[in-house]
Amino acid sequence: MDEAKAITQLKAGDIGGLQMLVEMYQIDAIQAACLITGDRVIAEDIVQTAFLRAFDKIKGFDETRPFRPWFLRIVINDSIKASSQQSRNVALSDDGDENYAFVLRKLAENIREPESSIEQEELVSEMRQAIIQLSPTQRAAIVMHYFLNLSTVDSASQLNCSPGTIRWHLSMARKRLRNLLAPFK
Repeated sequence: MDEAKAITQLKAGDIGGLQMLVEMYQIDAIQAACLITGDRVIAEDIVQTAFLRAFDKIKGFDETRPFRPWFLRIVINDSIKASSQQSRNVALSDDGDENYAFVLRKLAENIREPESSIEQEELVSEMRQAIIQLSPTQRAAIVMHYFLNLSTVDSASQLNCSPGTIRWHLSMARKRLRNLLAPFK
């Protein structure tokens, strides 16, 4: 079954179409929400709620447009709201969770490879701490641009702002990350 058939099923009131959409978009959605909220449990709750909201609102979905950006917009907006409600000093879980390590490695692909695995682990840990210190909107901009590979225009559409505002958030986030990660150059 493809995305269009799943959406048609959902619009007909058959929740069976949701399973295919969950299989297609759950991982990206949870990883994006994790990077924005800094908490896997909250991210999973956000994504689960987002799928249910998508099911409720699917009748208003324009079938000529792709589902992924529409759905990720729900996830990103809910992640920003949840993150804004949390204390800014909430630390990411450092219990060896492979999902966090995978997501952060994807963000760090363009950074020079450390010489040893200990340095790599330290770099991932510092990246976690640096990303969580960004504002929720800056985290969302970083996730959309570098992780979800959305253009500035698409990111702006997701956050209901201008492309210039997204560029500003990206610029400020990169500047802050450079300052926070300066000891690791």
